[in-house]
Amino acid sequence: MATKDFIGYQARVDRALRGVVREALIHAATGGMMGAHHFYIAFDTNAPGVQISDTLHNAHPHELTIVLQNQYWGLKVGENEFEVGLSFNKMPETIVIPFSAILQFSDPSQGFGFKFQPTGPSAVKSGAPAPKAETPPPAAKAEEPAPKPEPRDEAGTIVSLDKFRKK
Repeated sequence: MATKDFIGYQARVDRALRGVVREALIHAATGGMMGAHHFYIAFDTNAPGVQISDTLHNAHPHELTIVLQNQYWGLKVGENEFEVGLSFNKMPETIVIPFSAILQFSDPSQGFGFKFQPTGPSAVKSGAPAPKAETPPPAAKAEEPAPKPEPRDEAGTIVSLDKFRKK
């Protein structure tokens, strides 16, 4: 039985992984997507600070997965959020996503990805399973709804990063 975590390991890992997402986006914003790299980013559409149109929110009331690969523009990365232009059903839209709203990130070209523990009252709740963190999500278009996250164990999960390292 685990005792109370006074150090806050999960919060520290969460901040570090969100920093990985931020650095990857900075790299893409300054040099563009290189090689086969592309990002799948699932986020909570109800999280504080998310800026999407009412039309897009009505179509995706809980969660949305975007793909940053070839057809995006105006990627700007801030300290706490990023902004990007995408086309949804052939309609251009600029969206703002706080890093705290991200639920899942992956770069399928590298077999790299991870999920975040949902936090706060806007955390997505569903019984539908999502893809495992070590496998990239299925190919999706910005127009399609994202898979729902699987229920979380209250005790927490230990994730080994060894499987993501090149040997």
